[in-house]
Amino acid sequence: MSEIYVSTDVETDGPIPGPHSMLSLGSAAYTADKRLVATFSANLETLPDAAAHPQTAAWWRTQPEAWSACRSGLEAPEAAMKRYADWVDALGGKPVFVAYPAGFDFLFVYWYLIRFAGRSPFGFSALDMKSFAMAQLRLDYRASTKKAMPGHWFDPLPHSHVALDDAIEQGALFCNMLKANRFAPRSLALPATEGPAASGKATPDPPLP
Repeated sequence: MSEIYVSTDVETDGPIPGPHSMLSLGSAAYTADKRLVATFSANLETLPDAAAHPQTAAWWRTQPEAWSACRSGLEAPEAAMKRYADWVDALGGKPVFVAYPAGFDFLFVYWYLIRFAGRSPFGFSALDMKSFAMAQLRLDYRASTKKAMPGHWFDPLPHSHVALDDAIEQGALFCNMLKANRFAPRSLALPATEGPAASGKATPDPPLP
C-alpha cells in the first residue's frame, strides 16, 4: 500500500490547543506523483472556556476575509474530527501528515483527534517540510525557509490563510520537493565541504514567481 501525503493547514486563535481553539482545518491528500486525490475542510466551534490569545486576535483583525471564511458553517469539534478521521481512513493508502511547520499544525490536529475522535489515523507519522528542506538544501534548520528554496519548487497557487487553499498550495510544494529529492541526479549533490552547506548559510535565490 502506497503512502498518501496529507498536506494540512490549520487556522487557530492561539499558540496551543486547550487554552485556545483550532478554528479551521484543511487537508489535501496527494500521491507521490502529485495527484490530488481528495480534500477535506472544516470550520470548528471554539472550545468551551478557551479564549483567543491577544497577539493572535490582533493578527486576525488584519485578515478580515480569511476570518470571515473560517467562521462560516461551524461544526462541533466532535463531529468535525470524527468526520476527519473517517476521511483519512478512506484515502486508501498509508497516511502521512505533512505540514510547514509540522510542529504547529500536528500539535493541534493530534490533540483534537485524540480529544474528540479518540484516535489518530496518522499515528505519529508527521513529516515536517522545513526539516525535509534542510536535508535537501544542506542548510541549517533556521536557514531553511521558503526564501531559501528554489523558485521552481513553487506552483502558482494562492496562499490566502484559508486552511484548504493553503493546504493545497503546500501539498504541491511538498510533491515538487519530493520529486527533486527522488529524481535529481545524485552527481549534482554537493559534498558537505562545498557550497552553502559548508557554512549552513543560504545563497540568494531569484525572486519567486
